[in-house]
Amino acid sequence: MTKYIFFTGGVVSSLGKGIAASSLGRLLKSRGISVSIQKLDPYINMDAGTMNPYQHGEVFVTEDGAETDLDLGHYERFIDENLTRLHNVTTGQVYGAVIDKERRGDYLGGTVQVIPHITNEIKARIKQVAVASGAEVCIVEVGGTVGDIESLPFLEAIRQFRHDVGDDHVMYVHLTLVPHLGAADELKTKPTQHSVRELRAIGITPDAIVCRTEYPLTPEIKEKIALFCDVKPSAVVQSRDAQSIYQVPLNLEAEGLADAVTQKLGFADRSLDLEDWRAMVRRIQRPKGTVRVALVGKYVELKDAYISINEALYHAGVAHNTEVEVLRVDSETLEDRGLEALDGAAGILVAPGFGARGIKGKLLAIRHARESGVPFLGICYGMQLACVEFARNVCGLEGAHTREVEPDTPHPVIDLMENQRNLQALGGTMRLGTYPCRLTPGTVAARAYGELEITERHRHRFEFNNRYREVFERRGMVFSGLYVDADLVEVIELPAHPWFLGTQAHPEYKSRPTRPAPLYTGFIEACIACARSSESAGAVQRIGA
Repeated sequence: MTKYIFFTGGVVSSLGKGIAASSLGRLLKSRGISVSIQKLDPYINMDAGTMNPYQHGEVFVTEDGAETDLDLGHYERFIDENLTRLHNVTTGQVYGAVIDKERRGDYLGGTVQVIPHITNEIKARIKQVAVASGAEVCIVEVGGTVGDIESLPFLEAIRQFRHDVGDDHVMYVHLTLVPHLGAADELKTKPTQHSVRELRAIGITPDAIVCRTEYPLTPEIKEKIALFCDVKPSAVVQSRDAQSIYQVPLNLEAEGLADAVTQKLGFADRSLDLEDWRAMVRRIQRPKGTVRVALVGKYVELKDAYISINEALYHAGVAHNTEVEVLRVDSETLEDRGLEALDGAAGILVAPGFGARGIKGKLLAIRHARESGVPFLGICYGMQLACVEFARNVCGLEGAHTREVEPDTPHPVIDLMENQRNLQALGGTMRLGTYPCRLTPGTVAARAYGELEITERHRHRFEFNNRYREVFERRGMVFSGLYVDADLVEVIELPAHPWFLGTQAHPEYKSRPTRPAPLYTGFIEACIACARSSESAGAVQRIGA
């Protein structure tokens, strides 16, 4: 019978509940316990697909095409399992399903209420993941902070779980903040006490408390929290700020969180194998070199906007034992200040996105990469704009553009597919999820992947217009990856360039710290070579001077 671990958060948001849940998943999996992780999101949207990054950060896409909360990306990267649309539940989905049932007459004669109808629907979706995954442990993270009105139905549903499946099959973990007051030079436990009191008022008593803190918790502080919050002292663990998020599982292991879980849920002692993870963390902590990459986008000031891209670059750096310094460049700044913002970058990655804002800056960055021989990687919209730049400045197609920005362009090198032209709804209607791609032998993409038949995840509406394929090929562009069934361009590259590649897909979604995305690994390898070449050229110039 599946066992359940419920993560709740208190005091403030953005404490890293998703990282803590993911880290625990890694620790259990390293003990040979099969794990699945689910996120319960209190917002009323059906999914994250139509939300602005300023509102919600990155949208993460699963293999089956669900547009989900960014925490699912952390889950996949830590436990190295592909998740599905079942793993992200929103208030909108829950209420939508209950209302549909009411309209069908499923509750005929009854009054539809939050309890039991909404809570039953939430519980059914949690159990659905347990059945579909077959995991021994399902970790369920409740979004938001205890005390938020939006979270109450979810908290009530997980409270009922202990009654439904038994105390031996349920564990509650509460993540709180233990702030340090500089003037008094003290760590304060009162916010944690109040947060746990709020949780207990709802009917949930935590079995373990994870304390986010900048300073180490003394045994006395842990004892105090244990006493006032009615948990075992051994189940009060600290989670201090780490150099890398991938250090967090090792920190929590040292604190004994996984041991507290296995004891509570009745798992017999199992051998722990974290050696691959420890080796990866050691490479992060002691890189042999550094390479700087410019990430050009319009949401660069938002830490959460390009998480998967940032992590994929990070993973690729780990594979090469190199620290990747990501220079976040606002594409609108490029429009105003020119290319000086790219100074010192050994490679340029143009990020995905939607709409017209910042396009001129992205086109400037792409042209600079193409003409200067700087390694370039275009992701989704970045690939599409690379086609626009090539059409204008190499093929001589004046006014070439994407119809997304310029519907009346004389040369729509990026256009809508027929099935996208008259949509009545925007949410969930793009080309989403995993699609196959056939690579051309001998190309940069084929060498990076080491195979010719691949799959990657997608999230876009516009495609390369095949009417222009011939003129592009005559001017030197190679369409090295195709979705053969629909004759769609997936990967472009320029053989005359040291490393210039764009892809319609989002390979960053499948990147793992111990299994980096091939295109990112190849890109970082090219960036390292470019940096070394620049250093050598500089040394020769200094000698000549």
